[in-house]
Amino acid sequence: MNRLLDKVAIITGAASGMGAVEAKMLAKEGATVFLTDIHEENLKTVTNEINASGGHAYYKVHDVSNEEQWNSVVEEVIRVAGKIDILVNNAAILGDLSSPMEERTVEEFNKVLHINLTSHFIGMKSVVPLMKKAKGGSIVNISSIGGIVGSAGGTAYTASKGGARLLSKGAAIELAPFNIRVNSLHPGFVDTEMNKNMPNYEDFKRMAIDGTPLNRGGKEEEIAYGVIFLASDESSFMTGTELIIDGGNTAV
Repeated sequence: MNRLLDKVAIITGAASGMGAVEAKMLAKEGATVFLTDIHEENLKTVTNEINASGGHAYYKVHDVSNEEQWNSVVEEVIRVAGKIDILVNNAAILGDLSSPMEERTVEEFNKVLHINLTSHFIGMKSVVPLMKKAKGGSIVNISSIGGIVGSAGGTAYTASKGGARLLSKGAAIELAPFNIRVNSLHPGFVDTEMNKNMPNYEDFKRMAIDGTPLNRGGKEEEIAYGVIFLASDESSFMTGTELIIDGGNTAV
């Protein structure tokens, strides 16, 4: 408890899945959390749950691909809390995983990159001036093991997640003189609502677990513990690296 006491965090894609669990667990560790997503009703529900359990949470409807909306989010956080210590770029989409590459459109490819990668850049761009003034901060970009290794059918997704990994490294080097740390986190298979929307999901789930030495999928809480570590001062000598939480999948 209190590993993030008095910290202020923005978590995108926080209306459900890993983002919602991350928001709840960061709040339990003492952070004031600002949840953003495009799904207002779910956002409101998660925010109310956090506040009802004694945490401090706020929400704002937010399209992470829109720079003006990012500016609005940052302005709201500063108005309410006065600072930003932590940014968790969590929002993502899978895109088309079933069609052959030659049948996928450039528009679909660009949409995945814009939400999964460009949004990370916009988010960092939006909070960095405030973190520089505060002489520190922690940015956690949620990537995937798909940003470490490739997978058939997921070219746009893996491109976006691999991009998030190297974007984090580049930003870490640039921002290190200002004591702003940037790391990427790479979950393996987690049984989230987003994943359940995949075509042939049960087959994919079985294949993912078969390829995981611990022989199970990850839990959302297990990913959130990694976010807490990277967001907290416990990882104060870590920047520009990737934290892989995958049950050993990429070790095979």
